[in-house]
Formats: sequence, C-alpha cells, structure tokens
Amino acid sequence: MSPVKPIAVHSGGQRRSDDPRNGLDSLLRPQDSVLVLIDHQPYQLTNVNSHEPQMLVNNAAALAKAAKAFAVPTILTSVIADRGGRIFPQITDVFPGQEVIDRTFIHTWQDEKVVDAVKATGRKQLILAGLWIEICVAPAIQALGEGWDVTVVTDASGGTSVEAHEVAIQRMIMAGANMMTWLAVAAEWQRGWPRTCRRAAGSGIAFLWEQQLLNTPVPKDAG
Repeated sequence: MSPVKPIAVHSGGQRRSDDPRNGLDSLLRPQDSVLVLIDHQPYQLTNVNSHEPQMLVNNAAALAKAAKAFAVPTILTSVIADRGGRIFPQITDVFPGQEVIDRTFIHTWQDEKVVDAVKATGRKQLILAGLWIEICVAPAIQALGEGWDVTVVTDASGGTSVEAHEVAIQRMIMAGANMMTWLAVAAEWQRGWPRTCRRAAGSGIAFLWEQQLLNTPVPKDAG
C-alpha cells in the first residue's frame, strides 16, 4: 500500500494547517478503514479500572458490529489466550469462524501476523481499540511513525486506572493520533440516514418506539 503522509505537528503537539486531519477528507470512510481489536480478554478486563466492565464489553461489541455492518475489515488479536482467556464472545460471535491472532508480544505492532493482516487490507485509516490502552494500544505510536492514519476508540478501550487511561490518550494525541468514541466512529462511517441503527442505546430504542407509534415497519437493514 502507499505510505500515508505523516501527521504534521509543531512542538507541543499542536497540529499545523496542512495536517491531513483537517477538512472533509480527514473523516473516517468505511472503504478506507481497517479495525484492530486488541486483547479484549477476561484477564485484562478484571484489571480494568477506568470504565465499568459491562459498559466496556458493550462498547467493544458495538464497535465490532458497526465494523461488520459497514464491511470494514476487522482483525482480532489476543495475547497468550490459553492463560488470559479468549476474546469476549460478544466480539467473536460477530465474526464467526474468523481466526484470532494470538500473540506473545505485548506490543501488538511487533507481531508480524497482525501487521501483515492490516497491510493486506490495503486500507490507510487504522482504527485501534483494546485492553489495556496504556500498553496494548500504545503501539499506535509506532504505527503513526510508520505513516499510518491512526484513530483510537477510547470507550472501547480500558486502562488499569483512570489516570493510566487519560495519560495514554494524551501520549498518543501528542504523537498525532486521533481520539474518538465508538458511536462517533459509526456515525462517521455512516454520514447520513439511508441506513438505520438500533445499537446506539437511547437513540436506537427511540427509533423503534417511533416506528411503533407511527405503525411503520422497521427497515430490514436496521442493524
């Protein structure tokens, strides 16, 4: 794939006017996105203290379902699954039969299988989420240095403490990474309302209620 132009930043992390994140072309596009879900496993979850655990599982699953709905290639990776547990079924059930790349490297981007799987998609917008954000998602910094356009999904990622989560985010922002929540990612992929979605908690339920009150059928592509 063609290398992506590195993020342009001044000292102190302030982006310049020629930063590729400025303007319409900076928005996420399904046809240019690739998602990597990192270490959403039981051992990691038991040590997450930045988020309520069930909310984190729900957010990661929602991100996975959004990626599938928009045909965004998704790479699943775990670390030493025989000890740390398998990826949450809420995620793997979205991609039945798909191989999970199990690593021994803590640093995700050091595993050639993961990197090769990302490169094979030919996509330039690299989207990452995982546990723990301060360790297993921090390889975003390496990917940025190699020219990838990196977005980290903060609410589908968790840290060992609130401080660890916040410091990791700031560190990656200083390196040039973009930060978004899962619903913002899904909305940017969608851009408009020809499709409908039931997964956005209150908004999704409100849509179903409106359909009931108006006695209109729910579209078949509601997902």
